Amino acid sequence: MPDYVCPYCKRPSYDDEAILCFYCGESLGRSIGFMGKLRYPKHKIIVTVLIIGVLLSFIILVIK
Repeated sequence: MPDYVCPYCKRPSYDDEAILCFYCGESLGRSIGFMGKLRYPKHKIIVTVLIIGVLLSFIILVIK
């Protein structure tokens, strides 16, 4: 029984750690850790949230 089926060419992949399909070369859609699950627009969201968090913590520190 195949471990994973490529969503593009529908061929089975038996390698647990494969990221690209061996036959067509397309992405198998597997995530690589936390950052691998994210796509480009979401990186901007994370960076924006981190910057706002740092600024808010700095403002709270200055107020005290």
